[in-house]
Amino acid sequence: MNLNLPVLKTPWRLMLAVNAAVLLGVFLYKITREPYVPYIHLLVDYHFGFTKRALIGAVVSLFIREVPVWLVFVLSGAVWLITLVLFTKLFRRTFGFDDAHMPLFVLMAGSPFFLKNFMHTLGHFDIYGCALAICLMLVPARSVAFVLLAALFSMILILIHHIHLLMYVPTIATIVLLRYYLVRGFNRRNFLIGGGAALCVGLLFLAAQFLGTIAVPEAEFVRYLQGRMADPTRTGLLSFSFIWYQPLTKEISDTWERMPSNILGIPVFALLIWLHAPLWKYFADLIQSLSDELHRRVVVAAIAMVSAGYLIMFAIVFDYSRWISNWAVCMFLILHAVKTLPGAKPVQPIPADDRRTVMLGWILTLIPRVGIVRPF
Repeated sequence: MNLNLPVLKTPWRLMLAVNAAVLLGVFLYKITREPYVPYIHLLVDYHFGFTKRALIGAVVSLFIREVPVWLVFVLSGAVWLITLVLFTKLFRRTFGFDDAHMPLFVLMAGSPFFLKNFMHTLGHFDIYGCALAICLMLVPARSVAFVLLAALFSMILILIHHIHLLMYVPTIATIVLLRYYLVRGFNRRNFLIGGGAALCVGLLFLAAQFLGTIAVPEAEFVRYLQGRMADPTRTGLLSFSFIWYQPLTKEISDTWERMPSNILGIPVFALLIWLHAPLWKYFADLIQSLSDELHRRVVVAAIAMVSAGYLIMFAIVFDYSRWISNWAVCMFLILHAVKTLPGAKPVQPIPADDRRTVMLGWILTLIPRVGIVRPF
C-alpha cells in the first residue's frame, strides 16, 4: 500500500506540533517542582544597599510586598512567551517562514538547547539575556544610540546577575559589532562612545561582583526575606540565601570539586551539539558566503570570544547544562546577525527532504530539554 500522505513528505511542520506538545509536558512537570533559586531572587531587593542579583526582586517589590510562590511561574512564563514571540518575529524578518527555511526554524526553535530548556529553567535569569539580545536584533542600528541601548541592556543583565558578563554580554557586543560597526564603520566618535560604554559595563560588573555582597549577618538577611514571603512558614525556599555571601573563590572551589563527575557529561553535550550538524553546516556556509574577508574574520573571532566566555564559566560555576544550552542559543542569534551582512553568493537552505536531516530533526524534537547541571 502506498502511503502518499502530505505529512510524510513535509514532516517539518509536524515536528513543530510535536515540539509544542513536548513543551507543554515540560511545563506541567516544571510547575510541580519547588522553585528554590527562582523564588528567592524575587525576594531579594536593595533593602540592605547595593546588592548583586537583586534587580528583579527590586522591581517586584515596587508592586508586591508579599511575594507568592506562584509569581515565579507567572512572571517567568510571561518572559518565556515574550521570548518566543520575539524569536518568531526575528526569524520571519531574517529568513521567512517558507518551506525552504522550515528545517532551519525547527532545528533552532525545537532544539533542546533553546525554548524547551528555557521552559525547564523557568525562573532562572538566562532567558533575560536571550530576550534582550533578540530585541537588539529587531531594533534599527542606524546611530550610536544603538550602541548605548546595547550598553543599557548589558547593565540591566549584570544587575539581574553578574554572570551575564560572560553569558550574554559578549553576544550583545557581537551583535553591535556586526550590525553597527561593520556596516557604519569606525570613526573617532563612535569608537570612543563604544569604548566608554564597554568601560561602564565592566565597572558595573566589578561593583556587583565585589561590592554587592550583603553587609548584614545572614540570619538578619533571611528574616527580612521571610517577611516578604506570602507564606513565611515555607522556610525551605530560603535555603539558597548563602549565595549572596559566597565569595568567588568558594564558587570556583565547589566547581572544581565536582569537576570529575560533571566532566562525564561532556560526551553527551558533544552528541547533542553534533545532532545539530545540518544547522552548523548552514552557519559555516553562511560565513563563507560573506563578500568581505574582514567580515568573515570578525565573525570567526566573535564566535571564539563568545565561546571563550563560556569556557571561563565552565571553570567557575558548575551549571554545565545551562551553560552549554545558552552557548548554543548565542550561536543561533549570531547566525541571524551574520545573515544581515552582505554576501557574495546565496546560501542553499538546509535540505528539507534529506533523510539524515529529517532523522536528526525528529531526534531533537523528541528530546525534552538538556537540564541545569548534568545532562537530562
